[in-house]
Amino acid sequence: MPTPLLRSVHVHPVKAMRALAPAEAEVQPWGLAGDRRWAVVDAADKVVTQRRHPRMALATAEPLPGGGVILSASGHPPLTVEVPHPSSTVTVDIFDKPVEAVPAGPEAAGWLSAYLEGEFRLVHMDAPEHRRPVDPDYALPGETVSFADGYPLLVTTTSSLDALNSLIAQGDHAHEGPLPMNRFRPNLVIEGTSPWAEDGWTRLAVGEVTFRVARPCGRCVVTTTNQFTAERGKEPLRTLARHRRIDGRVIFGQDLVPEHTGTVRVGDEVKILD
Repeated sequence: MPTPLLRSVHVHPVKAMRALAPAEAEVQPWGLAGDRRWAVVDAADKVVTQRRHPRMALATAEPLPGGGVILSASGHPPLTVEVPHPSSTVTVDIFDKPVEAVPAGPEAAGWLSAYLEGEFRLVHMDAPEHRRPVDPDYALPGETVSFADGYPLLVTTTSSLDALNSLIAQGDHAHEGPLPMNRFRPNLVIEGTSPWAEDGWTRLAVGEVTFRVARPCGRCVVTTTNQFTAERGKEPLRTLARHRRIDGRVIFGQDLVPEHTGTVRVGDEVKILD
């Protein structure tokens, strides 16, 4: 096998919006710098994602120095949103867990409400070092996470995607494949491994940073959403349910927790430590 390498890096400044692919990213204890520090909430202050609003895939948040973002989408003027002052917070609901966040101003709320055609606003996680703990069943004391689904980072491999696409091609929705990696919204994509090798990893090093594998990543309806059109199909969930069901969940990729900070860069060598 060739030496595994970091194929790409992906950052999602606003949870559920379009991913960006920088050449490198700083790894912080709660995830990549700037990854999912912002989230959209509805009128009940419940965090919303592509699960309910697939059109979020078509909106972009470009990061600004200092942590702000520029929101943009077809048919809507771009809007610059600065990091709000943490003078007051609101309690938002993310997957039935309360998290304190700082609301952005009415301009951001107006932009999102017009784009998503409802009542929505933008919130910022001001202090990820103590706002939201990682699931204690899979975390060490003090580990925290941004507005990501549950863990600081998600890693996937190109060989496993190739294997999955081969299985899709043999199924009853072959016309939906092959699927691109963006269906899975990873942070790190590794090439040069054997298919499904990540199932056996417990620790790995990517360049100068080491990570602990917390658990396999269970997949949801977001993976059936075309990230370029917001249209939904049946794959990959149908094929994953047949071939990649573990402990009642359909699996693709692994959730990671950093063991220390540093920078990861496209082309970094990847070492499987355990």
